[in-house]
Amino acid sequence: MAELSHSVEEKVKSWLDDPSIDEATKEELRALASNPAELEDRFYRDLEFGTGGLRGVIGAGSNRMNRYTVGRATQGLAQYLLKVHGNQEGRPSVVIAHDSRHFSPEFALEAALVLAGNGIEAKLFPSLRPTPQLSFTVRHVAATGGIVITASHNPPEYNGYKVYNANGGQLVPHEAEQVINNIKGLTSFEQVQRLTKEEAEAKGLLVWLGEAEDEAFFNTVAGVSLNPELLASGAAKDVVVVFTPLHGTGNIPVRRVLDKLGFTQVHIVKEQEQPDAEFSTVKSPNPEEREAFKLAIELGEQVGADILIGTDPDADRMGAVVKNAAGEYEVLTGNQSGAILVHYILSQMKEAGKLPGNGAIVKTIVTSEFGAEIARYYGAEVFNTLTGFKYIGEKMDQFEQSGDHTYLFGYEESYGYLAGNYARDKDAIVASTLICEAAAYYKQQGKSLVDVLEELYAKFGYYRESLVSRTLKGKDGLAQIVALMEKFRSEPPQVIGDIPVTKVEDFSLGLYGLPKENVLKFSLEDGSWFCLRPSGTEPKIKFYFAVRGTSGADAAARLERIQEEVLKRVDA
Repeated sequence: MAELSHSVEEKVKSWLDDPSIDEATKEELRALASNPAELEDRFYRDLEFGTGGLRGVIGAGSNRMNRYTVGRATQGLAQYLLKVHGNQEGRPSVVIAHDSRHFSPEFALEAALVLAGNGIEAKLFPSLRPTPQLSFTVRHVAATGGIVITASHNPPEYNGYKVYNANGGQLVPHEAEQVINNIKGLTSFEQVQRLTKEEAEAKGLLVWLGEAEDEAFFNTVAGVSLNPELLASGAAKDVVVVFTPLHGTGNIPVRRVLDKLGFTQVHIVKEQEQPDAEFSTVKSPNPEEREAFKLAIELGEQVGADILIGTDPDADRMGAVVKNAAGEYEVLTGNQSGAILVHYILSQMKEAGKLPGNGAIVKTIVTSEFGAEIARYYGAEVFNTLTGFKYIGEKMDQFEQSGDHTYLFGYEESYGYLAGNYARDKDAIVASTLICEAAAYYKQQGKSLVDVLEELYAKFGYYRESLVSRTLKGKDGLAQIVALMEKFRSEPPQVIGDIPVTKVEDFSLGLYGLPKENVLKFSLEDGSWFCLRPSGTEPKIKFYFAVRGTSGADAAARLERIQEEVLKRVDA
């Protein structure tokens, strides 16, 4: 191991010497003795909490997802929960759910047994469930926290671990910091307290959830419908839907809720219906990408579908595909679907006389202004948060506590939406049902969702957005991302494509009362903007671009110009 850095060599030795680590894990590490670069990558840091908790490649090592990193994180969480909730009546409890990925059931059970070892009741779903259902159930059973084992739409070799507070929202920075400090204080895996499954069940510290919790979730989501009578009168039956769960957790929940609302023409992409940890029919199980809808589009053409919907593996993101004027299927962007849903929800509430005077829409700083303009037209106030739905959930809690605003809808450009007040995370199930409901409503008027979108563009301006990612893996990749952000921070561009940069926002300074985050946003004189943001969950840096044009062609040209100019600087 001479080629390893000293700190990594010490870490590897500590794992090999630790009696609490199983022999199979040690063998995996010994087999890498001739591959110092791989060992360096597995141990050069501890897997960190980012915008979505832990997320990493599965395997042995401190920078990998395995039962030991999961156990260590759970021990840190347990100490936090006992400190915050330990003096309350009754013992703390945590709801745990998992998706369809490799080792998800094992990691979920490991988390439950560590919680039980700390005297905390673990309420565990016996099979895969969506992330938004976890958020709902934490609130529904009045638990003190939640854990979901998922890596969302990452490639198959990844898994992850997201933590939720008693409100059902992901931990926000001041909460996560306490958990992180506890984790850092653990010097050996022997400090992780754990019961066996049999011990935990015998002590009543491992409780299995099931059909009652499922039905409560399905009924609650169905109850968000804005036009249940219209749907029941036949509008739902008239809409032909194609749905793909992309091998994940959305299959049963989406179908159950659509069925409750009267949608009978729902066709499932059979090749992608069953859970599959390899996501073998797609390059990436991500409904943001057209390629993920290839089989759905083929089925849509066969059955004459009005709308195609897809959910990612943990069913917190929803993508929609609709027919355009040329009869071709067009994948809506997250910003477009968000704008349609803002318009549909607020217009229906207004029509029914149910639109509150203090209504609020919440979006992220990298989400288009398109939906915001529509919201303001209906008299709603628009709030911006950092990227990550936990911040939207935090805003919902603030509204609930103060009573100053009524939450109506929250969304982010990355295909995450939430209507209703029952959860504190994005929900692809409610998004799927609402966009199908909108399709049914407008079909009664002889319009497609593309027609509605064109009407909104004509009224509010031709908004266009794009997202470009650069993946930079490992230790060197991380250094490149740091250097790139520093370059743009210290030498900000003055002009982009002949248009002056009028405003630079460095969110690492904690702007507008928001937490500090490594994000740079540049606004241009013509209302365009672009943003640089390192991902908190993947080894990549993201570049967001947004423009507003006088026509579709004008907006497309502006977008191409600004994107080309910025990326030229990046790649240089």
